[in-house]
Amino acid sequence: MDIININTKNRFDIIDITSQVQSCITNADVKSGIAVIFIPHTTAGVTINENADPDVTFDLKNIFNNLIPEKNNYRHIEGNSQAHALSTLTSPSLTVIIENGKIMLGTWQNIYFMEYDGPRNRKAYIQIINK
Repeated sequence: MDIININTKNRFDIIDITSQVQSCITNADVKSGIAVIFIPHTTAGVTINENADPDVTFDLKNIFNNLIPEKNNYRHIEGNSQAHALSTLTSPSLTVIIENGKIMLGTWQNIYFMEYDGPRNRKAYIQIINK
């Protein structure tokens, strides 16, 4: 298992981790198999989305913030209820296919770490399974 360390800078951050996941695969010398990306945090997640237009991540932040506002008479004492709710909209894990030593993604797809309660020092666990 590999660990990717992620340092977020904002309360709500979207960070491209595709190259770090690919580095784990390259270092494992796996040509065909799967990689599981697991985020061990209750106020963060992982997703796959478009990498070509930075306005996509801007729009995602706006959509998520409008869907689940930061302040809304929440009862959770820590004050980060929005972060917990948003993390349920994205998954704590993804599985991607590895073929010819590369992550199989669509033309415009990348893997994104979703921070909802930053800034923080976070981790992503990467488990690579050889075919």
